[in-house]
Amino acid sequence: MGSRKHKCAQVYKEARKSRYIARLNDNPTSPRKTRLMADAIRGVDVDKALGILQYSHRESAPKLRKLLLSAIANWQAKNVGKSVEESSLYVKQICVNGGRQLKRLRTAPQGRGYRIRKRSNHVILEIGSRIEENAEVKPVDSTENK
Repeated sequence: MGSRKHKCAQVYKEARKSRYIARLNDNPTSPRKTRLMADAIRGVDVDKALGILQYSHRESAPKLRKLLLSAIANWQAKNVGKSVEESSLYVKQICVNGGRQLKRLRTAPQGRGYRIRKRSNHVILEIGSRIEENAEVKPVDSTENK
């Protein structure tokens, strides 16, 4: 590997240390139905998001709740000794993409067949800490520009 690629790989590796992600592949639910729950928890604190998902009657809510718990466990594995409550975690990003489709046939009148598409999706959930992000952003002093 060349030095440029090696440097880029090191930068990418360092950036991955501060990201806390959980993935769900081939979820057998329509992406449109899953996006409804994803929109409900995007940008919300983790405790409130767990409550929303626990008491929702939608089909994708238990799967997204389990995914959120997995992301929290990933955060705890990278931040040993820190408390989840003190770091004020929130759902930073949640992305629902379409997965593969299973194509089936349903009988129709006059000898025809209608095609049924059984859709699936992939979900990527990332959580972040509001405290760490506020520490990274430094306020700009207005007197420096004058």
